[in-house]
Amino acid sequence: MPTTDHVIPFAIKPLGVRGRLVRLGAVIDDIVSRHDYPDVVSALVAEAVAMTAMLGTALKFNGKFIVQTKTDGPVSMIVADYVAPGQVRGMAKFDRARVEALANPTQKDLLGEGYLAMTVDQGPDMERYQGIVPLGDNTLADAAHTYFLQSEQIPTRLKVAAGPMMTRGDKTAHWRAGAILVQHLPSEGGSSPIPEQSGDAPEGHAPQVEEDDNWVKARLLLDTVEDHELLDPSLTSSDLLYRLYHEDGVTVYPEIAVSRHCTCSRGAVEAMLRNFPPEDRADMVKDGAIEVVCEFCSTPYRFSPASLG
Repeated sequence: MPTTDHVIPFAIKPLGVRGRLVRLGAVIDDIVSRHDYPDVVSALVAEAVAMTAMLGTALKFNGKFIVQTKTDGPVSMIVADYVAPGQVRGMAKFDRARVEALANPTQKDLLGEGYLAMTVDQGPDMERYQGIVPLGDNTLADAAHTYFLQSEQIPTRLKVAAGPMMTRGDKTAHWRAGAILVQHLPSEGGSSPIPEQSGDAPEGHAPQVEEDDNWVKARLLLDTVEDHELLDPSLTSSDLLYRLYHEDGVTVYPEIAVSRHCTCSRGAVEAMLRNFPPEDRADMVKDGAIEVVCEFCSTPYRFSPASLG
């Protein structure tokens, strides 16, 4: 089994748990290396892409899954999307001066106040579904937990990691990203282990409901996963899952290969420019040409003003 650029669905059937494991190597390195991002910004983008791939591969149709943040922090926007089957991309908008002024910033320092939105796009003939959760003091993973709790009401635990790694015999560090998620599915006729909120409870006294023992075991085992295990290219995905859940038996399903994509093209950019009024295009001319650079893949497209009419 390859160790990178795939999503592995799995299940721990005795515990009533399903999950997904993401390992990204060349794909995330390609996405990140196309930009001149500070490492802390690259890490945010890499985590967002890994999380998007993990959640997007759960779609049961050929659509698009988009994760986007919008905040008042130094990193004002992150966008990552997954297009079935298995295509991902990601980008960030940030204030370089504000980022570089921070010493050892946390995700909260970089993101500030704002929200995280997750959008399911099933195509032009279907209505979009979007869930929005505040970031507050949360990391991207924390916000995803809130999303699942509020929108799907499925007990969910996930971990995300990203960073540059050196491999033996290589003098250049390459970016890697990983993520793992488990969800508890109550047995047929059973109830979800998420405590229900009651309007009759006194203020400040949430009802106490015991969590399902199987779910507690599954999430506590997931919490033992360390970042280096998600990123280590020498540790296969099957070995990592076996480390975690061999006691109860883990069923691994066929992997979903992941690749980088971008929707930009010279024809699409030219069509966009032609939609601008001539006076607006004239303002875009620099050194005798109009240049547009894709925010996702950094591909430059250069046009002479005369070619646009």
